[in-house]
Amino acid sequence: MQVSLVCTDHRGGVSRNTEDRLNRQNANSPNTGTRSKFRAVAMVARSLGQLSVQSVPSSSEQSMKTGMKYNLGKSGLRVSCLGLTWVTFGGQITDEMAEQLMTLAYENGINLFDTAEVYAAGRSSLVITTKIFWGGAETERGLSRKHIIELKASLERLQLDYVDVVFANRPDPNTPMETVRAMTHVINQGMAMYWGTSRWSPMEIMEAYSVARQFNQIPPICEQAEYHMFQREKVEVQLPELFHKIVGAMTWSPLACGIISGKYDGRVPPYSRASLKGYQWLKDKILSEEGRRQQAKLKELQAIAERLGCTLPQLAIWCLRNEGVSSVLLGASNTDQLMENIGAIQQVLPKLSSSITHEVDSILGNKPYSKKDYRS
Repeated sequence: MQVSLVCTDHRGGVSRNTEDRLNRQNANSPNTGTRSKFRAVAMVARSLGQLSVQSVPSSSEQSMKTGMKYNLGKSGLRVSCLGLTWVTFGGQITDEMAEQLMTLAYENGINLFDTAEVYAAGRSSLVITTKIFWGGAETERGLSRKHIIELKASLERLQLDYVDVVFANRPDPNTPMETVRAMTHVINQGMAMYWGTSRWSPMEIMEAYSVARQFNQIPPICEQAEYHMFQREKVEVQLPELFHKIVGAMTWSPLACGIISGKYDGRVPPYSRASLKGYQWLKDKILSEEGRRQQAKLKELQAIAERLGCTLPQLAIWCLRNEGVSSVLLGASNTDQLMENIGAIQQVLPKLSSSITHEVDSILGNKPYSKKDYRS
């Protein structure tokens, strides 16, 4: 199960006593296999607990310092426009580096951490979201009312009374109306505050929204979608009306699994993500004909980045120029990468003029056009 933390109240940090209590609880837990999954998020709680109120500026101060903006669609949740994803914590970096990254991100205004399962520490200062769809056995998968309402068992494992946002991770065509009714029940029972979708089509989101309005149920507030320079159709054409009127967008993989970083120049360096076990699909993609074409385009984009005085990864934060995107989830394996990405908000985004954007579109050759564009 995937969990995101959004630290919306910097004043509710975790004390050292709370940290010690967590360590004791974890040591006494019978499920040692599960404990290892919690380690990254435990470090988040510990990191935030070690930050004093004086050492952490408010979100308004952070906006002035880093240009960070905070919102999530029409929900009222104050989510930073950049988030830190758990994906690089799965064996690519040490626990110590993971803790450094999370602390540094928090100190620089990032309050969204997309990680693994979470402890109950500092509950009042965290917005916690979880995804549901995949269970253990085949009969435990999907978005049936039974499966969704059994979120209570997940809360017990997480040592929480409730989560803030439940994401339906992938749609379940067998349960369109039941999903909405079950999510509403979960919220009304106090097990969650909101619900959202992940990898749903615009039609599926609209159907859920219509069902909710017709039967006085609660609609979703957010969609999670893949969005980067080589993947644009859904976010730029299919979802804009939904983003403006109904849901917010939280996008992931701005570097296309590291491809846009520029480190894969016709080869796969050792210790890169594509060299890891389980990422053969990424290695094949990079070494394919399409992968070689993408690398050629990246060399042209590198020239634009140099003119702007930035790097390719910073130019990739171009995703945030889309006003429908509330937050972009980043992956970082060291502090330099993280600060490089954070710096893009003020150093790059203001320089993305219409002429620069047109030049980028010309190189990529994949700008999607809606029917409205054709009419105009």
